[in-house]
Amino acid sequence: MTHNPLAPPWLNEPDDANALAGGLWSRTATRTGDGEMAVGGVAASDLARDFGTPLYVIDEHDARSRAVEVREALQSAFARIGTHAHVYYAGKAFLSTEIARWMTEAGCRIDVCSGGELAVVLAAGVDAANVGFHGNNKSLAEIERAVVAGVGTIIIDSLQEIERVADAAARNGRRQRVRLRVNSGVHAHTHEFLATAHEDQKFGLTLEQAPDAVARIRAHGDLEFLGLHGHIGSQIFGEGGFAESAARLLGVHKALLRDGPVPELNLGGGFGIAYTSADDPTPIRQLADAIADIVRDECARLEIPLPEVAFEPGRTIIGTAGMTLYEVGTTKPVALDADGRPLSRLYVSVDGGMSDNARPALYGADYSARIASRTSDAAPALVRVAGKHCESGDIVVNDDYLPGDVAPGDLLAVAATGAYCWSLASNYNYLGRPPVVAVRDGGARVIVRGETEADLLARDAGLDGR
Repeated sequence: MTHNPLAPPWLNEPDDANALAGGLWSRTATRTGDGEMAVGGVAASDLARDFGTPLYVIDEHDARSRAVEVREALQSAFARIGTHAHVYYAGKAFLSTEIARWMTEAGCRIDVCSGGELAVVLAAGVDAANVGFHGNNKSLAEIERAVVAGVGTIIIDSLQEIERVADAAARNGRRQRVRLRVNSGVHAHTHEFLATAHEDQKFGLTLEQAPDAVARIRAHGDLEFLGLHGHIGSQIFGEGGFAESAARLLGVHKALLRDGPVPELNLGGGFGIAYTSADDPTPIRQLADAIADIVRDECARLEIPLPEVAFEPGRTIIGTAGMTLYEVGTTKPVALDADGRPLSRLYVSVDGGMSDNARPALYGADYSARIASRTSDAAPALVRVAGKHCESGDIVVNDDYLPGDVAPGDLLAVAATGAYCWSLASNYNYLGRPPVVAVRDGGARVIVRGETEADLLARDAGLDGR
């Protein structure tokens, strides 16, 4: 079949534009006997009827089972080499009190990046000792709250923060455990990584600054230094970037051992998932085994004891567990010309957009879509799924194939929206953020309520007294 020149090189016209490609959708996503899509045993039309659209749908079984699998894969891999792995769920991917409970019940700790995220996990009943607190500019109030709450680890991100955390710990009579975030000079994305000598970013300190920073930490009796923390990027396929980063971090780790204990090493997260048929993420067990071997071999080469190792997966747990359900409003074929050939692209506009999924506009992220309310024998058509916002860049899915008879009133599902969609949602054009519904065993329940126009107007101080 001739490749459509309007489509990206990786996107081929499918034999069946109704098929739910393996790896893109949650584990319980299926087609019913009448062709409708169902997740967690709940049909798309029932979800739309009961909760409206747009709608974030989280497959509870998928999210819980992935959390257990990721934790067990990392812990078993490092137990094999003679040490222990701590697994923190990266709350910034998607956090609510219910999600926090799922993660802790799966045996994971939780990372937060703000006072608001800390409030969520504390409200969920999470033991603060199992929380890590990130952030390049934590306020004095946030630091105070974290210390008072008994947060297990605060990740120091700057020299000024050392004194701020130490002061809060001293005032409250606590010995606060801390890690130091450093930049290894390794940047990874998908299957590629780049190793540089210098860093130009807001997070962390350079490796060269680490010894002085750790000496300052150790000078405070109210602080306990656990180890270095490094994060090399997001949506990473393969272990190459982790290998280079671990080698660089462990070199500094060895030097720090001369003046005191360094019990841990945190290698961050960033494990990738599939958003399109072209994505081929490394299975978590394979990745865990490879990283464990890297750490073992590097420690042997450096002749240092194996530290405990920490990780912060988020997207790989919650991303594929989620999808977003929309209703099609309009369709519009647009005539184009490519290499002298008359071609067309079908624009399919839905009732949400960049306010519920900012990633395509922010990062040029690719997604995949399927008609959820029915199947069709119509020939596949190259489509672009657009949102309803007053922005030409308001695109939900840049390129995919749907049955050519996609029409107003159809329900459309977009795969793998569990991570960084709800958490980045906005009220642009005064749209309320959609609800989040968890589905499992044929039942559905709201875990985050959607916003109404009344909710938005309630914040408008211009209406006070009227």
